[in-house]
Amino acid sequence: MLLRPLASEMQIFPIFVPHAGCPHRCLFCAQQSTTGSDAAPDPVWVKSWLDNVLPHEGDGEIAYYGGSFSALPIHRQKAYLEVARVFIEQGRAGGIRVSTRPDALNADQVACLSAGGVKTVEIGCQSFDDVVLSASLRGHTAQVIECAVDSCHAAEMSVGLQLMPGLPESSNDEAAASLRKALALRPAFIRIYPALVLEGTGLANLWRRGGFEPLDLDQAVNIVARQLLLCREAGIPVIRIGLQQHAELEQNVLAGPYHPAFGQLVKSRLWRWALSEVVRDRQAVAVHPNDLSDALGHGRENVAWLQQNSRVGKIRADGGVSRGHFDLDGKLYPMQNMIPRGGSI
Repeated sequence: MLLRPLASEMQIFPIFVPHAGCPHRCLFCAQQSTTGSDAAPDPVWVKSWLDNVLPHEGDGEIAYYGGSFSALPIHRQKAYLEVARVFIEQGRAGGIRVSTRPDALNADQVACLSAGGVKTVEIGCQSFDDVVLSASLRGHTAQVIECAVDSCHAAEMSVGLQLMPGLPESSNDEAAASLRKALALRPAFIRIYPALVLEGTGLANLWRRGGFEPLDLDQAVNIVARQLLLCREAGIPVIRIGLQQHAELEQNVLAGPYHPAFGQLVKSRLWRWALSEVVRDRQAVAVHPNDLSDALGHGRENVAWLQQNSRVGKIRADGGVSRGHFDLDGKLYPMQNMIPRGGSI
């Protein structure tokens, strides 16, 4: 289990409940490899851990991640929620969030979460295409996702959606359509995890038989960069891109677009597209210091690519340039607006 809070805009204190309560084994699922944990924690342990890591006063969220929380036996859910609620009443945390499956969010299950003090529900959608969902052995349809989101919103809970481009039977068009359907449900945030082939999964068996070809890294970066752009235009934050790096995950990746800095690769691709659209003849551009790393690219790969294609001569930092913009010959360009919209994901 992860023994430290994750960094985000709202501080999250995560407890992993891997595969607990989940009635399915999806084709891509490898909970132990992706979370670094293989056992559900006892509520007594959870109470002790939270007591050690929570501040004396704070408004962060206690999060139960990993398995399908709302599919756990009711007594187990209540035990976990009661542990968290004690700290909320003490003013040491501001709320509870859980991750779960859309088909574990019927009216009774949503009512249990709401009564237990859950403020945020993260739903593993993966796709909104029924063919992709079936091929991935998800055990539900896209309509179930929509009903689950509606139920959570009716209970006044925030909803986060998780998408996984690159699954069997998916395509660029499917990734675009799934993202647009997700945005139409008005989520509070989105996470995007391109499909990886992990040891011990059904997807690994299919891949070994030659029945599945994962996205390569460049394909995945292009797809997720377009998804990120659409999310930004819709005003929906993407709080995670790619799986969090840890040793067990890296040891179990057999194929697919894994990179420890995948999120930066995606953000950098947006800068590459924007700069290559506007800048010519090796002109120098300036960006805000906080944008410099993404504009340069991981390992300065954007610089190399742009120079090779006779676009940018130099990318430098300038504190006078607004965030998300670049300066070219004294004219300020909003990076996001410079990206061509004609291409598909």
